[in-house]
Amino acid sequence: QEQLVESGGGLVQAGGSLRLSCAAPGRTFKIYTVGWFRQAPGKEREFVSAITWSGSRIMYADSVNSRFTISRVKANDTVFLQMNSLKPEDTAVYYCAADRGDSLWSDAKFPRVYDFWGQGTQVTVSS
Repeated sequence: QEQLVESGGGLVQAGGSLRLSCAAPGRTFKIYTVGWFRQAPGKEREFVSAITWSGSRIMYADSVNSRFTISRVKANDTVFLQMNSLKPEDTAVYYCAADRGDSLWSDAKFPRVYDFWGQGTQVTVSS
């Protein structure tokens, strides 16, 4: 069964850090790109970051650039999102998603190109 599993969310004070993980246990599908998105209450889902499965390309939203770092560990098929200098406006449910490789890299910021999604993990940043 195609499945992505996020973990690592929680409650942190402003200025703190969290590391989110996205795993695909027992996956049977090919992955080309993994993206991170977030959705705050009453707002649309927004792009955060993306990485190709090879790790050769990385993309960040302007709002998180220089604070967040995306990476992939090939040994266990896991993508990480290291989030530093967190702000209250980073509060949201964070989702990871996988694209099977039939989309352009330039479209990686759009939710519509992703084929599989995780269940989400809550990140709350207190002021």
